[in-house]
Amino acid sequence: MEMKVTTEWQGKRHFLSTGESGHTVAMDAKAEVGGEDKGCRPMELLLMGLTGCTGIDIAMILERMRQPLAALTIEAVGTRREQYPQALTEIHLYYRVTGDVQADKVWRAIVLSEEKYCSASASLRAQITPHLILNGQEVPRPAGLTAGADPLV
Repeated sequence: MEMKVTTEWQGKRHFLSTGESGHTVAMDAKAEVGGEDKGCRPMELLLMGLTGCTGIDIAMILERMRQPLAALTIEAVGTRREQYPQALTEIHLYYRVTGDVQADKVWRAIVLSEEKYCSASASLRAQITPHLILNGQEVPRPAGLTAGADPLV
């Protein structure tokens, strides 16, 4: 399976990138390195892609589990190396879930996304650690929970 995006220079450090979907995203660097703050930083987009990918998985899995999701917000906190390349070395994903859903089902959806379905997380070398905050309360990951051989629920 092949994907294609086209990225065009707009001057200085500003670029516009368009995917096969036809949607365009602006990217720029911070002022300290010659940017003009006309778009997202590329590394921000990397984290955004990760949260979007896992979010789509989780929403779909919970829907199939008949878990009534009211809201889902995913916060990604990434740590980068000081030396170049300043790659992400660690990412914490905070899944803030609201709804009349069972914590074990949400954790199952998170693990299935993390271990089987999220192409973005599978493409990263960083250590990714999920956290579940369900209806305002942090819920620890159940011991021994893995995706196993189950198909998408």
